[in-house]
Amino acid sequence: MNPQPAAANEWNISPRCYRHPDRETAVSCVRCERPICPDCLRSAPVGFQCPDCVAKGAARAPTLPYGGQIAERAGLVTLVLGALNVAVFVITAVTSPGGVQHNYASRLFSRLVLSPIIVAEHQEYWRFLGSAFLHFGLVHLVLNMVSLALLGPPLERLFGAARYTAIYLVGALGGAVAVFVFGNPINNVAGASGAIVGLFGALIVVCRKLGLDMRALLPTIVINIYITFRIPDISWLGHLGGLVAGGLCAAVLMYAPKAQRLQYQILGVGLILGVLAALTVYRAGVLR
Repeated sequence: MNPQPAAANEWNISPRCYRHPDRETAVSCVRCERPICPDCLRSAPVGFQCPDCVAKGAARAPTLPYGGQIAERAGLVTLVLGALNVAVFVITAVTSPGGVQHNYASRLFSRLVLSPIIVAEHQEYWRFLGSAFLHFGLVHLVLNMVSLALLGPPLERLFGAARYTAIYLVGALGGAVAVFVFGNPINNVAGASGAIVGLFGALIVVCRKLGLDMRALLPTIVINIYITFRIPDISWLGHLGGLVAGGLCAAVLMYAPKAQRLQYQILGVGLILGVLAALTVYRAGVLR
């Protein structure tokens, strides 16, 4: 018996455009693979795309100069970091018998403050970051938060949320490790100063890389040097460690080759963290 043409045709139905079901087509979108008719296809570097995929691509946030995307809400990370510092201060003030001016008497403060000898003996390395959200009194908090409000937003806009956060945290760790390795092991240290000065180090790198006039920073540099070395109870080691670590982190992010930039940035930041970890392990062995 001869095959019936009608039955054969039932198995050879051509795809139809997803936007125009009455139109047959042999072309599909290279991204979503949905069939598209000649009226719907849009030229792409390779093949064609549908209008929906083209619209989604156009809606993507533009990338920043050193990676990442422009945030919908600028300064959000700075706001969150500031809120965390304030929240921790409020908790320590409320739970301390001495209130606001003696918030360091709270139990939370004693659990987070950076005490090198305690870190070495009990391996409480969370104090490196935990101490960066503590402050000795209201004045200490206000000074650091004002500095964060001034330095943070422009750097966050330039680097993006993730990279800006990395600079802040690496600066905090750098300051803590400097105190742990080179400082008096029985002194207690706390404050966001290492992270804040790390942002300042990043700003210096930015000015150098972009060829900006650094003379506007001279008054701030002089004031910070004076505060660091002349006011009692200021940890100059924490400031210096934060400055170096934050500046190095920014340099890694800005000078990474454009080709495979993300990989180089991750490798560079990882190398900084590795050096800090090695110094910590060495010092911990000495103190035990």
